[in-house]
Amino acid sequence: MFQLRDKRLSKKIVEELRKRDLDLTIMHVCGTHQDTLVRHGLDELLMGLGIDVREGPGCPVCVTTTREIEEVKALARAGKTVALYGDMLKAPGEDGSLADARAEGADVRIVYSVDDALNMASNEPDREFVFFGVGFETTAPATAVAIESGPPENFSVYSVHKLTPPAVKGIAQLGEVRLDGVVLPGHVSTIIGKGPWEFASKEFGMPQVIAGFEPLDLLMGIFMLVKQIEDGRAEVDIEYSRVVKPEGNPRAQKILREVFDAVDVEWRGFPVLPESGMELKAKYDDFNARKRYEDILEPLKEKDFRDPPGCRCGEVIRGVIHSWECPLFGNLCTPNNAVGPCMVSSEGACSIEYKFGKGRKFRSTN
Repeated sequence: MFQLRDKRLSKKIVEELRKRDLDLTIMHVCGTHQDTLVRHGLDELLMGLGIDVREGPGCPVCVTTTREIEEVKALARAGKTVALYGDMLKAPGEDGSLADARAEGADVRIVYSVDDALNMASNEPDREFVFFGVGFETTAPATAVAIESGPPENFSVYSVHKLTPPAVKGIAQLGEVRLDGVVLPGHVSTIIGKGPWEFASKEFGMPQVIAGFEPLDLLMGIFMLVKQIEDGRAEVDIEYSRVVKPEGNPRAQKILREVFDAVDVEWRGFPVLPESGMELKAKYDDFNARKRYEDILEPLKEKDFRDPPGCRCGEVIRGVIHSWECPLFGNLCTPNNAVGPCMVSSEGACSIEYKFGKGRKFRSTN
Protein backbone atom coordinates (compact mmCIF):
# COMPACT_ATOMS: atom_id res chain seq x y z
CA MET A 1 0.00 0.00 0.00
CA PHE A 2 1.19 3.54 -0.58
CA GLN A 3 1.97 6.20 1.99
CA LEU A 4 0.36 9.64 1.75
CA ARG A 5 0.97 12.73 3.84
CA ASP A 6 -2.70 13.39 4.19
CA LYS A 7 -4.17 9.93 4.63
CA ARG A 8 -7.58 11.21 5.60
CA LEU A 9 -8.07 13.16 2.37
CA SER A 10 -6.64 10.40 0.22
CA LYS A 11 -8.94 7.88 1.87
CA LYS A 12 -11.92 10.11 1.20
CA ILE A 13 -10.96 10.44 -2.50
CA VAL A 14 -10.66 6.67 -2.82
CA GLU A 15 -14.02 6.19 -1.10
CA GLU A 16 -15.63 8.67 -3.49
CA LEU A 17 -14.16 6.92 -6.51
CA ARG A 18 -15.24 3.52 -5.19
CA LYS A 19 -18.87 4.69 -5.00
CA ARG A 20 -18.87 5.19 -8.77
CA ASP A 21 -19.14 2.49 -11.41
CA LEU A 22 -16.15 3.65 -13.42
CA ASP A 23 -14.68 2.34 -16.64
CA LEU A 24 -12.20 5.03 -17.68
CA THR A 25 -8.92 5.22 -19.53
CA ILE A 26 -6.74 8.18 -18.61
CA MET A 27 -3.34 9.21 -19.95
CA HIS A 28 -0.64 11.22 -18.24
CA VAL A 29 2.21 12.99 -20.04
CA CYS A 30 5.03 12.96 -17.50
CA GLY A 31 7.68 10.47 -16.44
CA THR A 32 7.52 11.76 -12.87
CA HIS A 33 3.79 11.02 -12.77
CA GLN A 34 4.58 7.48 -13.91
CA ASP A 35 7.10 7.11 -11.10
CA THR A 36 4.57 8.33 -8.52
CA LEU A 37 1.86 6.12 -9.98
CA VAL A 38 3.85 2.88 -9.88
CA ARG A 39 6.19 3.49 -6.94
CA HIS A 40 3.23 4.08 -4.60
CA GLY A 41 0.96 1.40 -6.03
CA LEU A 42 -1.59 3.90 -7.29
CA ASP A 43 -1.75 2.19 -10.68
CA GLU A 44 -3.09 -1.05 -9.19
CA LEU A 45 -5.35 0.81 -6.77
CA LEU A 46 -6.90 2.85 -9.57
CA MET A 47 -7.20 -0.16 -11.86
CA GLY A 48 -9.26 -1.81 -9.12
CA LEU A 49 -11.50 1.26 -9.12
CA GLY A 50 -12.08 1.04 -12.88
CA ILE A 51 -9.47 3.64 -13.93
CA ASP A 52 -6.75 2.49 -16.33
CA VAL A 53 -3.93 5.06 -16.34
CA ARG A 54 -1.66 4.94 -19.39
CA GLU A 55 1.81 6.39 -19.91
CA GLY A 56 1.99 9.05 -22.62
CA PRO A 57 4.89 10.76 -24.40
CA GLY A 58 6.26 12.32 -21.22
CA CYS A 59 9.81 10.94 -21.13
CA PRO A 60 12.27 13.12 -23.11
CA VAL A 61 14.84 10.35 -23.53
CA CYS A 62 12.18 7.89 -24.68
CA VAL A 63 10.82 10.12 -27.46
CA THR A 64 14.30 10.95 -28.79
CA THR A 65 14.59 9.11 -32.08
CA THR A 66 17.16 6.59 -33.24
CA ARG A 67 18.25 9.04 -35.95
CA GLU A 68 18.94 11.77 -33.39
CA ILE A 69 21.05 9.41 -31.28
CA GLU A 70 22.96 8.18 -34.32
CA GLU A 71 23.71 11.73 -35.48
CA VAL A 72 25.16 12.69 -32.10
CA LYS A 73 27.20 9.48 -32.09
CA ALA A 74 28.58 10.49 -35.50
CA LEU A 75 29.68 13.81 -34.04
CA ALA A 76 31.33 12.06 -31.10
CA ARG A 77 33.14 9.62 -33.38
CA ALA A 78 34.30 12.55 -35.51
CA GLY A 79 36.18 13.96 -32.53
CA LYS A 80 33.66 16.38 -31.04
CA THR A 81 33.22 16.35 -27.26
CA VAL A 82 29.59 15.50 -26.53
CA ALA A 83 28.10 16.70 -23.24
CA LEU A 84 24.82 15.07 -22.22
CA TYR A 85 22.51 14.22 -19.35
CA GLY A 86 23.15 10.82 -17.81
CA ASP A 87 19.94 9.20 -19.02
CA MET A 88 20.98 9.74 -22.64
CA LEU A 89 24.28 7.91 -22.30
CA LYS A 90 22.89 4.39 -22.68
CA ALA A 91 19.91 5.21 -24.90
CA PRO A 92 20.28 2.79 -27.81
CA GLY A 93 20.64 3.92 -31.37
CA GLU A 94 20.70 1.53 -34.30
CA ASP A 95 24.30 0.58 -33.68
CA GLY A 96 24.92 0.87 -29.96
CA SER A 97 24.71 3.85 -27.63
CA LEU A 98 26.83 6.87 -26.80
CA ALA A 99 28.25 4.79 -23.95
CA ASP A 100 29.52 2.39 -26.60
CA ALA A 101 31.02 5.29 -28.54
CA ARG A 102 32.77 6.42 -25.35
CA ALA A 103 34.12 2.89 -24.82
CA GLU A 104 35.57 3.12 -28.34
CA GLY A 105 37.46 6.28 -27.37
CA ALA A 106 35.00 9.10 -28.10
CA ASP A 107 34.92 11.98 -25.63
CA VAL A 108 31.41 11.75 -24.18
CA ARG A 109 30.80 13.46 -20.83
CA ILE A 110 27.86 13.48 -18.44
CA VAL A 111 26.74 16.91 -17.23
CA TYR A 112 24.06 17.99 -14.79
CA SER A 113 23.21 21.23 -16.58
CA VAL A 114 24.01 23.16 -19.73
CA ASP A 115 26.16 25.41 -17.52
CA ASP A 116 28.49 22.46 -16.89
CA ALA A 117 28.97 22.09 -20.65
CA LEU A 118 29.59 25.84 -21.02
CA ASN A 119 32.22 25.76 -18.29
CA MET A 120 33.97 22.83 -19.93
CA ALA A 121 34.03 24.65 -23.26
CA SER A 122 35.45 27.78 -21.61
CA ASN A 123 38.14 25.81 -19.80
CA GLU A 124 39.14 23.71 -22.83
CA PRO A 125 39.20 26.11 -25.80
CA ASP A 126 41.06 23.62 -28.00
CA ARG A 127 38.16 21.15 -27.97
CA GLU A 128 34.82 21.53 -29.75
CA PHE A 129 31.87 20.85 -27.44
CA VAL A 130 28.39 19.74 -28.50
CA PHE A 131 25.65 19.89 -25.88
CA PHE A 132 22.97 17.24 -26.56
CA GLY A 133 19.94 19.40 -25.70
CA VAL A 134 17.26 16.96 -24.55
CA GLY A 135 14.02 17.82 -22.75
CA PHE A 136 10.69 19.56 -22.97
CA GLU A 137 9.64 23.11 -22.10
CA THR A 138 11.04 22.64 -18.59
CA THR A 139 14.72 22.29 -19.57
CA ALA A 140 14.71 24.21 -22.87
CA PRO A 141 14.77 27.69 -21.23
CA ALA A 142 18.19 26.94 -19.68
CA THR A 143 19.53 26.03 -23.12
CA ALA A 144 17.99 29.20 -24.53
CA VAL A 145 19.67 31.35 -21.87
CA ALA A 146 23.01 29.68 -22.61
CA ILE A 147 22.71 30.53 -26.30
CA GLU A 148 21.45 34.08 -25.84
CA SER A 149 24.13 34.95 -23.30
CA GLY A 150 26.92 34.46 -25.84
CA PRO A 151 28.59 31.08 -25.33
CA PRO A 152 32.25 30.31 -26.20
CA GLU A 153 32.99 29.87 -29.90
CA ASN A 154 33.83 26.19 -29.37
CA PHE A 155 30.34 25.44 -28.01
CA SER A 156 27.26 24.33 -29.96
CA VAL A 157 23.90 22.67 -29.28
CA TYR A 158 22.34 19.69 -30.98
CA SER A 159 18.75 20.43 -29.98
CA VAL A 160 16.17 17.71 -29.60
CA HIS A 161 14.10 19.85 -27.26
CA LYS A 162 10.43 19.18 -27.91
CA LEU A 163 7.06 20.83 -27.23
CA THR A 164 4.54 18.64 -25.42
CA PRO A 165 1.12 19.99 -26.54
CA PRO A 166 1.66 18.85 -30.16
CA ALA A 167 2.28 15.32 -28.84
CA VAL A 168 -1.05 15.34 -27.02
CA LYS A 169 -2.65 16.50 -30.28
CA GLY A 170 -0.92 13.66 -32.08
CA ILE A 171 -2.32 11.14 -29.59
CA ALA A 172 -5.83 12.54 -30.03
CA GLN A 173 -5.58 12.51 -33.83
CA LEU A 174 -4.23 8.96 -34.00
CA GLY A 175 -7.21 7.73 -31.97
CA GLU A 176 -5.54 4.43 -31.05
CA VAL A 177 -6.68 4.61 -27.43
CA ARG A 178 -10.10 5.70 -26.18
CA LEU A 179 -9.11 8.40 -23.73
CA ASP A 180 -11.55 9.83 -21.21
CA GLY A 181 -9.14 12.44 -19.89
CA VAL A 182 -5.54 13.56 -19.58
CA VAL A 183 -3.41 14.37 -16.53
CA LEU A 184 -1.10 17.15 -17.69
CA PRO A 185 2.51 17.63 -16.51
CA GLY A 186 3.02 20.07 -13.66
CA HIS A 187 6.61 21.04 -14.47
CA VAL A 188 5.91 21.82 -18.13
CA SER A 189 2.76 23.71 -17.20
CA THR A 190 4.75 25.84 -14.76
CA ILE A 191 6.42 27.23 -17.89
CA ILE A 192 3.61 27.28 -20.46
CA GLY A 193 0.52 27.68 -18.25
CA LYS A 194 -2.87 26.27 -19.24
CA GLY A 195 -3.47 28.07 -22.55
CA PRO A 196 -1.47 25.77 -24.86
CA TRP A 197 -3.45 22.76 -23.60
CA GLU A 198 -6.90 24.17 -24.19
CA PHE A 199 -7.10 23.03 -27.83
CA ALA A 200 -7.51 19.40 -26.70
CA SER A 201 -10.60 20.28 -24.67
CA LYS A 202 -12.08 22.49 -27.39
CA GLU A 203 -11.24 20.38 -30.46
CA PHE A 204 -11.43 16.87 -29.02
CA GLY A 205 -13.73 17.29 -26.00
CA MET A 206 -10.94 16.13 -23.69
CA PRO A 207 -11.15 16.80 -19.92
CA GLN A 208 -7.70 17.76 -18.63
CA VAL A 209 -6.14 18.47 -15.24
CA ILE A 210 -2.67 19.85 -14.52
CA ALA A 211 -1.45 17.86 -11.52
CA GLY A 212 1.50 17.88 -9.16
CA PHE A 213 3.73 14.96 -8.31
CA GLU A 214 2.89 13.85 -4.80
CA PRO A 215 0.61 10.78 -4.59
CA LEU A 216 -2.14 13.00 -3.21
CA ASP A 217 -1.70 15.40 -6.16
CA LEU A 218 -2.18 12.57 -8.62
CA LEU A 219 -5.19 11.16 -6.80
CA MET A 220 -6.81 14.58 -6.61
CA GLY A 221 -6.05 15.27 -10.26
CA ILE A 222 -7.75 12.05 -11.32
CA PHE A 223 -10.73 12.79 -9.07
CA MET A 224 -11.02 16.22 -10.71
CA LEU A 225 -11.06 14.50 -14.11
CA VAL A 226 -13.83 12.19 -12.93
CA LYS A 227 -15.85 15.22 -11.80
CA GLN A 228 -15.39 16.89 -15.19
CA ILE A 229 -16.60 13.73 -16.92
CA GLU A 230 -19.62 13.49 -14.62
CA ASP A 231 -20.47 17.14 -15.20
CA GLY A 232 -20.13 16.80 -18.97
CA ARG A 233 -17.32 19.37 -19.04
CA ALA A 234 -14.11 19.41 -21.07
CA GLU A 235 -11.77 22.03 -19.64
CA VAL A 236 -8.24 22.50 -18.31
CA ASP A 237 -8.34 22.53 -14.51
CA ILE A 238 -5.30 23.18 -12.32
CA GLU A 239 -4.80 20.91 -9.33
CA TYR A 240 -1.18 22.05 -8.94
CA SER A 241 -2.24 25.61 -8.21
CA ARG A 242 0.43 26.13 -5.54
CA VAL A 243 2.98 26.18 -8.38
CA VAL A 244 1.22 26.53 -11.75
CA LYS A 245 -0.34 29.83 -12.74
CA PRO A 246 -2.81 30.02 -15.65
CA GLU A 247 -0.43 32.27 -17.59
CA GLY A 248 2.64 30.17 -16.81
CA ASN A 249 6.06 31.85 -16.71
CA PRO A 250 6.09 34.73 -19.23
CA ARG A 251 9.85 35.31 -18.92
CA ALA A 252 10.63 31.68 -19.75
CA GLN A 253 8.18 31.76 -22.64
CA LYS A 254 9.82 34.91 -23.98
CA ILE A 255 13.33 33.43 -24.01
CA LEU A 256 12.03 30.32 -25.77
CA ARG A 257 10.40 32.46 -28.48
CA GLU A 258 13.56 34.53 -28.90
CA VAL A 259 15.94 31.58 -29.30
CA PHE A 260 13.94 28.73 -30.82
CA ASP A 261 11.70 28.18 -33.83
CA ALA A 262 8.98 25.53 -33.61
CA VAL A 263 9.68 23.00 -36.38
CA ASP A 264 8.15 19.76 -37.63
CA VAL A 265 9.99 16.75 -36.18
CA GLU A 266 9.56 13.05 -35.59
CA TRP A 267 9.11 11.59 -32.13
CA ARG A 268 9.86 7.96 -31.37
CA GLY A 269 6.69 6.01 -32.04
CA PHE A 270 5.04 8.90 -33.90
CA PRO A 271 4.92 10.26 -37.41
CA VAL A 272 6.19 13.80 -37.93
CA LEU A 273 4.41 16.09 -35.46
CA PRO A 274 3.93 19.65 -36.79
CA GLU A 275 5.72 22.42 -34.89
CA SER A 276 6.73 20.07 -32.08
CA GLY A 277 10.50 20.53 -32.16
CA MET A 278 12.64 23.41 -30.92
CA GLU A 279 15.38 24.36 -33.38
CA LEU A 280 17.74 27.30 -32.91
CA LYS A 281 16.79 30.36 -34.94
CA ALA A 282 18.88 31.14 -38.01
CA LYS A 283 20.70 33.98 -36.23
CA TYR A 284 22.22 31.34 -33.94
CA ASP A 285 23.44 29.06 -36.74
CA ASP A 286 27.02 29.40 -35.49
CA PHE A 287 25.95 27.55 -32.33
CA ASN A 288 23.69 25.02 -34.06
CA ALA A 289 25.55 21.70 -34.25
CA ARG A 290 23.39 20.56 -37.18
CA LYS A 291 24.53 23.56 -39.20
CA ARG A 292 28.10 23.78 -37.95
CA TYR A 293 28.84 20.11 -38.62
CA GLU A 294 26.65 19.64 -41.65
CA ASP A 295 29.50 17.91 -43.48
CA ILE A 296 29.69 15.19 -40.81
CA LEU A 297 25.93 14.66 -40.72
CA GLU A 298 25.33 14.83 -44.49
CA PRO A 299 26.03 11.09 -45.12
CA LEU A 300 23.31 10.18 -42.58
CA LYS A 301 20.54 12.30 -44.14
CA GLU A 302 19.28 9.73 -46.62
CA LYS A 303 19.74 6.74 -44.33
CA ASP A 304 16.75 4.99 -42.78
CA PHE A 305 17.46 4.06 -39.18
CA ARG A 306 15.82 1.04 -37.59
CA ASP A 307 14.55 1.04 -34.03
CA PRO A 308 15.75 -1.85 -31.84
CA PRO A 309 14.20 -5.12 -33.11
CA GLY A 310 11.24 -6.27 -31.04
CA CYS A 311 11.14 -3.11 -28.91
CA ARG A 312 7.62 -1.76 -28.40
CA CYS A 313 8.68 1.44 -26.67
CA GLY A 314 6.82 3.51 -29.28
CA GLU A 315 3.54 1.80 -28.40
CA VAL A 316 4.17 2.33 -24.69
CA ILE A 317 4.79 6.04 -25.32
CA ARG A 318 1.49 6.29 -27.23
CA GLY A 319 -0.38 4.50 -24.45
CA VAL A 320 -1.33 1.60 -26.72
CA ILE A 321 0.17 -1.01 -24.40
CA HIS A 322 1.48 -1.20 -20.86
CA SER A 323 5.17 -1.96 -20.38
CA TRP A 324 4.64 -5.52 -19.23
CA GLU A 325 2.75 -6.30 -22.43
CA CYS A 326 5.97 -6.08 -24.43
CA PRO A 327 7.38 -9.63 -24.85
CA LEU A 328 10.91 -8.35 -24.23
CA PHE A 329 10.06 -6.74 -20.90
CA GLY A 330 11.93 -8.32 -17.99
CA ASN A 331 13.26 -11.06 -20.23
CA LEU A 332 15.62 -9.81 -22.92
CA CYS A 333 15.11 -6.19 -21.86
CA THR A 334 16.20 -5.13 -18.36
CA PRO A 335 17.89 -1.98 -16.98
CA ASN A 336 21.27 -3.73 -17.23
CA ASN A 337 20.59 -4.87 -20.79
CA ALA A 338 18.14 -2.32 -22.17
CA VAL A 339 16.86 -2.96 -25.67
CA GLY A 340 14.92 0.30 -25.91
CA PRO A 341 15.03 3.75 -24.29
CA CYS A 342 11.89 3.17 -22.21
CA MET A 343 14.01 0.79 -20.11
CA VAL A 344 17.00 3.18 -19.97
CA SER A 345 15.62 6.46 -18.65
CA SER A 346 14.66 6.96 -15.02
CA GLU A 347 11.47 8.52 -16.43
CA GLY A 348 10.83 5.63 -18.81
CA ALA A 349 7.72 3.55 -18.19
CA CYS A 350 9.57 0.24 -18.58
CA SER A 351 12.36 1.20 -16.21
CA ILE A 352 9.86 2.37 -13.60
CA GLU A 353 7.71 -0.73 -14.03
CA TYR A 354 10.73 -3.00 -13.69
CA LYS A 355 11.87 -1.31 -10.47
CA PHE A 356 8.54 -0.80 -8.74
CA GLY A 357 5.95 -2.92 -10.55
CA LYS A 358 5.96 -5.70 -7.94
CA GLY A 359 4.22 -8.86 -9.17
CA ARG A 360 3.97 -7.60 -12.76
CA LYS A 361 7.74 -7.35 -13.13
CA PHE A 362 8.23 -10.36 -15.39
CA ARG A 363 4.74 -10.72 -16.77
CA SER A 364 4.78 -11.39 -20.50
CA THR A 365 2.07 -11.78 -23.08
CA ASN A 366 3.98 -14.47 -25.01
